[in-house]
Amino acid sequence: MTHSLSPDWQQARSVLQQVWGYPDFRSPQAEIIQTLLTGQDALVVMPTGGGKSICFQLPALMRRGLTLVVSPLVALMENQVQELCQRRLPAALLHSELPSHKRRQILGAIDQQKLRLLYLSPETLLSLPVWERLCQPHLMISRLVLDECHCLTSWGDSFRPAYRRLGAVRPALLHHKPPGTRLAIAAFTATADPQTQETIAQVLQLDQPQKFLQSPYRSNLSLSVKIAWSPHNRQQQLLQFIRQRPGKAGLVYVRSRRDAEALAQRLTEQGYSTAAYHAGLGAADRRSIEEDWISDRLPFVICTSAFGMGVNKPNVRWVLHFNVPMLLSEYIQEVGRAGRDGKPAEALTLISEPTGWLDPSDRQRQQFFQAQFHKQQQLAQSLMRQIPAQGNLQDVSRQFKHSEIALALLHSAGQLEWQDPFNYVIRSPQLKNSFQRSPQATAHAAQAIRQYLSTKNCRWRFLLRAFGFPTEADQLKGKGKGCGHCDRCV
Repeated sequence: MTHSLSPDWQQARSVLQQVWGYPDFRSPQAEIIQTLLTGQDALVVMPTGGGKSICFQLPALMRRGLTLVVSPLVALMENQVQELCQRRLPAALLHSELPSHKRRQILGAIDQQKLRLLYLSPETLLSLPVWERLCQPHLMISRLVLDECHCLTSWGDSFRPAYRRLGAVRPALLHHKPPGTRLAIAAFTATADPQTQETIAQVLQLDQPQKFLQSPYRSNLSLSVKIAWSPHNRQQQLLQFIRQRPGKAGLVYVRSRRDAEALAQRLTEQGYSTAAYHAGLGAADRRSIEEDWISDRLPFVICTSAFGMGVNKPNVRWVLHFNVPMLLSEYIQEVGRAGRDGKPAEALTLISEPTGWLDPSDRQRQQFFQAQFHKQQQLAQSLMRQIPAQGNLQDVSRQFKHSEIALALLHSAGQLEWQDPFNYVIRSPQLKNSFQRSPQATAHAAQAIRQYLSTKNCRWRFLLRAFGFPTEADQLKGKGKGCGHCDRCV
């Protein structure tokens, strides 16, 4: 490898060996780290378990200054920061649930430049007490990392509108720093189709980013879909699946907190050792369930999408979707948590029968989420007629509740520009009253998962094409009918 002659690269390998205990990098970790060390922007799409975290943690340790890691879930941040602190590395986490004394301690460490990695959500990053500290001229910030950056597109114009303001962060920070200061941005995710990649690069204002795109294909992971003819039959199939895999680690995915708790209770009553995991649990409860599962005290967990990101367990042998995911990106993220050790693993999705007469639960769940989404859109559209053509987010939010979502939708439609993370200008004020949010993106996302679940062809080929890897999809043609390890090819 050409990197071996570089002193920086010799140091990078040494840090990898000393801190993480790995003898060498996996492809394409080496190239990504080299890009970040040289201060270039990057967009990285790597499958779950590909070692994304090391790609930005290691450069943060090698370069002076603070690396800001923006992440969507407290549980994900807690896992990464705990691992870093166990290795005695200067990292910390800021979130709204922290006790006040702990928060003061971390803010003090920021002021004194004692940290190399600071994990925080978009909302915490853009909270005024944190933002004002980060804008201090003496505070050196070397990099902004957006972890799980696909959340920008899936959540940015719905319930996490702060994501839409992240593109204004770099220029606003640089305005407060000494002339000549550089601040690179690196965006990481396990799943992003070409359109999502384009949106991420556009919103974050990436500057000629180096792109690292890895196929999600996993030859050791077998995919299958089965019809559940009734709610009772759905539970029977789940029980049969679990009984046939005694002692093997797994995950059962549902779509809501209520579903997780109800199913975990039923299985516990039938003698199974399991637990419900969702974002509504406290940090201590989440950590306890994760540790019990990682140490195999719990063979499987009933969980929402809040579980899995950042949790390192290589020997997961199966993933079962008890409820159909809303998005194809959710599906590929969640099944990708099985078989990280390269050994055979399987992913099963249970779906309602096609008519929906005997088991309408999938259809009802999808209709509920779509109705919630449309309700939110209608509220935002009514607010658009009232909010001023330019202003400060805090002032507007005090006057108009939920106005942040309306502003995010205008930004998504290209009608609004963030002058900085807090002040906006609507480009075409005369158009905002006639703004219509096209449902095409939402409908396309729902259609994609339905097409995948009902396809008669190779499932892996479908996924590869959907995520922008047609060449890899065509290469599976040569293996008989298809991949040889999905229910359509076996």
